[in-house]
Amino acid sequence: MILKGQEHCPACGGKLVEKELPGEGLIPWCPACGQYRFPAYSVAVSMITVCETTGRVLLIKQYGRDAYILVAGYVNRGESVEHAVAREIREETGMTVTRARFNRTSFFEPSNTLMCNFTAYIRDESELKTNEEIDACAWFTPEEAREKIKPGSLAERFLAAWAEERQAAPGEGPQA
Repeated sequence: MILKGQEHCPACGGKLVEKELPGEGLIPWCPACGQYRFPAYSVAVSMITVCETTGRVLLIKQYGRDAYILVAGYVNRGESVEHAVAREIREETGMTVTRARFNRTSFFEPSNTLMCNFTAYIRDESELKTNEEIDACAWFTPEEAREKIKPGSLAERFLAAWAEERQAAPGEGPQA
């Protein structure tokens, strides 16, 4: 499938056509280069930011919107997703990630982005010092966070799955 905005070859600028690639299906093909051009997309990370000592979850508001979401950001070219998790948390909240655990991915069609969700643990809530990208933020228990997060959002789906997994593994405490 040729995606909108990706109708031309990134190498030569020629018009792409769909061509069957055995085992893959219809893939964009550049007749001029004689190469398949798999669709490009962005990669971003979103984090369920958890304080190790309290077990509370940080939610933020951004871009003038009155809805709580997760801290998130794009992965830079050449950067690992693990590094992006720590960098985005540090840039937006001033806090240091002590450890991160991968949760799941989901493709977010509106921005053509593969979202990679992690649980990012921080040691101390008092380290919080937001930058200009964050309009407001607050710490919530996991239950409160599920009530406060933007309904119907990908962030809500990530948080719900994380909370359900925590409930399935009782006894792990705030660090879970």
